[in-house]
Amino acid sequence: RYLDGLVGPYPEQKAVYEERAPICHTEKLACPILLLQGDEDKIVPPNQAELMYDAVKARGLPCSLKIYEGEQHGFRRSENIEDALNSELAFYGRIFKFQPSA
Repeated sequence: RYLDGLVGPYPEQKAVYEERAPICHTEKLACPILLLQGDEDKIVPPNQAELMYDAVKARGLPCSLKIYEGEQHGFRRSENIEDALNSELAFYGRIFKFQPSA
């Protein structure tokens, strides 16, 4: 299993997972966050991005979530890669108050 090699076997290494899970440390967040998520991601399931989005919004921080249909952990389709980059630029524009050029 992929995560066993990165983190350790679950549930034996549950404490390590919790230590590394952003959702367990949202009280430390202090900056805007853009979440770009594939709806077929098996490494970081979409519900984790949705939970993070809700937690960040609850802290009153600027946050955007965009879920890409048919994508996994790392986007493959060129149109989604382009859209993700454009979404990132638009997010920066919103946060830093500038209008991205077309």
